[in-house]
Formats: sequence, C-alpha cells, structure tokens
Amino acid sequence: MEKQVQILDESGINRALTRIAHEILEKNKGSKDVILVGIKTRGVPLANRLAEKIKTIEGSEVAVGILDITLYRDDLTKEQLDPVVHGSDVKVDINEKTVILVDDVLYTGRTTRAALDALVDIGRPKVIQLAVLVDRGHRELPIRADYVGKNVPTSKEEIIKVQIKEIDGNNSVLLK
Repeated sequence: MEKQVQILDESGINRALTRIAHEILEKNKGSKDVILVGIKTRGVPLANRLAEKIKTIEGSEVAVGILDITLYRDDLTKEQLDPVVHGSDVKVDINEKTVILVDDVLYTGRTTRAALDALVDIGRPKVIQLAVLVDRGHRELPIRADYVGKNVPTSKEEIIKVQIKEIDGNNSVLLK
C-alpha cells in the first residue's frame, strides 16, 4: 500500500488561505484594483475562497476569474492533439490592474508560465503576482510565488495531492 502523509488538513488549509489573504492586502495596500484569477482546476475554488477571506477582512469584493491554460501548456503531446478546453472566464478588464494568479501547487513552474501566456492574451495587467497553496520546489523555470501557504520540500519522485472540497469532496494536502 502506498504511504501517505497528511501535510495540511481542512483547518490548516483555512489558516494558510487566511494568511495569504492578509499578505495580499498588506502587499497591495488593500484590495483596490486587485483581481484574483484561478488556474483550472483547483486554483479556481482557492481563488474564490481567497476572495471571500479578503471580503471578510477588508469589507470589499474582489473579482475572480477563471483561467484555462490547456492550449498554452508546453507538455501537450501528439497523442493529445484534441485537448479538452473548458475556456477561460475573466469578466473584468485586467488592463493596468494587479492580477494574482492562484494555483494549488507550484512545482516546475511550467503551469505558471502557461498561465502567464494565457493571461497576456486577455490583457496587460500592471502587475502579476502568484499565490499557491503549496510550493514543493524543483523549478525548471525562473518562477517564484509571491504568496505561499506551505513550503513542502519533496523529492521528484514524491507527489503532492491537493484535495479541495468543491472538487474532491474533502480538504487536505497529502504527500505520497
């Protein structure tokens, strides 16, 4: 049987997101002109949760968008000639705004690179920042997160599995 270690439980995820929300507000001197954009799939509910936390702390709503990076990935193979694209949904103007990309895990940086490409096709933000629930290291590109819920040093053979209630039915971060 595969050994699993729970890195974060539901309350740990909640604390990490609360801290990230405070850090976002502090770094950006409030929520004015801040837009959260969740990277499909698990970045979207995390972005929504951050928006709720910011609303609770600051008393103001933050727009949340959805970014589908499928066609921007550099790891699509010939077997994946017909990838399933669900589409992005960013209903607000991101030009000259502070856009915070939200994802569950930062690993090689390739997902973030694809998200940056997809985002600049939508508009030209003033600043792009990155918030991740887990940073596991092993970057292949010069990318770093501005906001990190938990740093989890791993080997390349290990797997971080983030489970989000809205998608998976429960909240946890597991190391396999």
